[in-house]
Amino acid sequence: MPDECLPLKAIHHVELLVGNAKQAAYFYRHAFGFSQLAYAGPETGIREQASYVLYQGSIRLVVSTPLTPQDPMADHLRRHGDGVLDIAFLVDDVDACFAEAVRRGANVALAPYDRVDKFGRIRRAKIRAYGDTLHSLISTVDYNGPFLPGYQVRRRPSPGAGLERIDHIVGNVEDGRMNDWGTYYNKVLGFHQFMSFDDKDISTDFSALRSQVMAAPNDMIKFPINEPAPGKRKSQIQEYLDSNGGAGVQHVAVATRDIIHTVSVLRDNGVEFLMVPGSYYEKLWERVGDVHEDHQAIRDLGILVDRDEKGYLLQIFTKPLEDRPTLFFEIIQRQGSDAFGKGNFKALFEAIEREQAARGNL
Repeated sequence: MPDECLPLKAIHHVELLVGNAKQAAYFYRHAFGFSQLAYAGPETGIREQASYVLYQGSIRLVVSTPLTPQDPMADHLRRHGDGVLDIAFLVDDVDACFAEAVRRGANVALAPYDRVDKFGRIRRAKIRAYGDTLHSLISTVDYNGPFLPGYQVRRRPSPGAGLERIDHIVGNVEDGRMNDWGTYYNKVLGFHQFMSFDDKDISTDFSALRSQVMAAPNDMIKFPINEPAPGKRKSQIQEYLDSNGGAGVQHVAVATRDIIHTVSVLRDNGVEFLMVPGSYYEKLWERVGDVHEDHQAIRDLGILVDRDEKGYLLQIFTKPLEDRPTLFFEIIQRQGSDAFGKGNFKALFEAIEREQAARGNL
């Protein structure tokens, strides 16, 4: 196996640990337009938890809940609340990837094991990332079932909202740990630093943060890592860390080809978004130049726009999806740009600070 990178093929799925998976599945179906594919629980031979598999485009989302207070995941849920438990990677050879990751210093959560049902066999192992976040390594080369062993097809279709794929997943870590985790992803998974931002790039009058974006060699898997920077008030990153009980996934960015359609559908479904003031748009078109999408619709929906040398992007951020101000989603449409909306940071973070102030946490 080459020294540079582990041969990760794609993100297989993202698993959320939640207090009530049945209700969470209903929420993601009716609010975000995910369709339900499969279910695992006591009725399918899985005694310790209930899980629902949701999909839209190439996105696979699993919402899981522990079924007894004795389950270790119940303590995880008490400490962190609803949020991302596992970002699972698809690989061809779990044992080789796991052994190489361990050789490079990976923190082991679970050694390779098999799961089998009538559709075949999967191989899986788990390593640790920041906080209590996990990365599963999964091989399905000997499996032709609907998802994974233990799951049965339980389809509930949805019209969808135009979400197509995971664009990036952002983690928040403690002050002083960003470089440590960037080094971990570089050393263990072979990710490279795609770009970085310091507190001069990402700051307001009250708070600041630093960020570096780690990416797989083909740049198809990107993991920005944020840490708080000193400011006059508590930063949004520190609010997350306090509410989450430590480091974890801050948001999942999902891509669409038509953000105006997607955001319109999500708003109609009751999804709440952060709103920027009207003044944001006063000089926007001078700053970003030619944008093909309807300018008035962009403004009416509160969509942010930014441009770099490769093109432009449109993005918008939901409010936290839980009562704890932790996990949220980003909706993004890329028109050439492969960046992260640096020109929008100040407006976005001021919008987040208004929400923090309303919660009494700024």
